[in-house]
Amino acid sequence: MIRSMTAYASADLAGPTGALSCELRTVNHRYLEISPRLPDELRGFEPLLRERVAARLSRGKLDLTVRLRGEGRNDALQLNEGMLARLTELARELQPRFPTMQVEFTELLRFPGLLDRADVDNDALQEALFAVLDRALDALAATREREGAKTADMLRERLDAIERVVADVRGWMPDIRAALRTRLEGRLADLKQPADPGRLEQELVLQITRADVDEELDRLTTHIAEARRVLGLAEPVGRRLDFLMQEFNREANTLGSKSVDSRSTNAAVELKVLIEQMREQVQNIE
Repeated sequence: MIRSMTAYASADLAGPTGALSCELRTVNHRYLEISPRLPDELRGFEPLLRERVAARLSRGKLDLTVRLRGEGRNDALQLNEGMLARLTELARELQPRFPTMQVEFTELLRFPGLLDRADVDNDALQEALFAVLDRALDALAATREREGAKTADMLRERLDAIERVVADVRGWMPDIRAALRTRLEGRLADLKQPADPGRLEQELVLQITRADVDEELDRLTTHIAEARRVLGLAEPVGRRLDFLMQEFNREANTLGSKSVDSRSTNAAVELKVLIEQMREQVQNIE
């Protein structure tokens, strides 16, 4: 299944543990890279959160932001007396070395561990966190699939266009070979000495062999069939399609290098344009 790696989703959940909101933003990336932003109360759940995301996503750079508001939960704060005593002692020790140092009350309260929330149910908090995360992941998956379906339609249109170009070149090849023979015979006719018929035939075969693109056209046809098959798979296919784009491009380059006719040259250029359009889309799918 084609899934876009560029998407946005969010979810909200209100309950006894507070009001949770989760925002997910994904962009293209070769591997899965998760960048979580969590409030202090939820930092302990980060390893489990990463595992939960990795079970749903395989590629992309994910910015994950979770916010926790206090409505509906106990916001009573407790001062960590032991931590405060240690900070006070440390301040006395540093005072002679930094006589002008001043510490604001609000800055002191920001010190990690100095303030604790009372009666926090970690199990309920974890359950709520994973619930809102799952909702956001479900919404993200739906968005990525919708965008992926549009991308798949575009890729199929380009494959159809490539197939038409391949068919055109196949149809032109008999005329191209005949024109090549006529040109070669005309050049030899301009020579003052008559050419050996056997040598003429050898040279003609050599020129036609150099200009033969049947193998390239056959491989392009095979790549078209494989790309259509891959587009129908249920698993992530971005890397497979990226490899196929390289193979498509290789055959188009060879077709252009062997061209002895303006029609096949133009066809090679058109192929490269279509392949580049596909490659840009393929880089953004999972």
